[in-house]
Amino acid sequence: MKKIEAIIKPFKLDEVREALTEVGITGMTVTEVKGFGRQKGHTEIYRGAEYAVDFLPKIKLELVLPDQLAEQAVETIIQAAHSGKIGDGKIFVSAIEQAIRIRTGERDDAAV
Repeated sequence: MKKIEAIIKPFKLDEVREALTEVGITGMTVTEVKGFGRQKGHTEIYRGAEYAVDFLPKIKLELVLPDQLAEQAVETIIQAAHSGKIGDGKIFVSAIEQAIRIRTGERDDAAV
């Protein structure tokens, strides 16, 4: 099994979710997060004063999938989240040793 963590722009969430649903992936966890990469934030003006916004709003998606679906999910996220502009996000893929569904005790692929 693989865990996919994707950090994307907030306005791309619906597109990514719909694209993943179309390829048969329905379970995911979504978290509102803040961060920065090469963008390094930006400046805004509020009531005439300029101030720096160091952390930009992002969305973090987490999916745990069987190995055979992981690459398709990654490609789907890349296509749906891509705008071609700085700050499109990042995807991290890591191995999961075990998954357990608490309600039934199912393990691994059956638990996902």
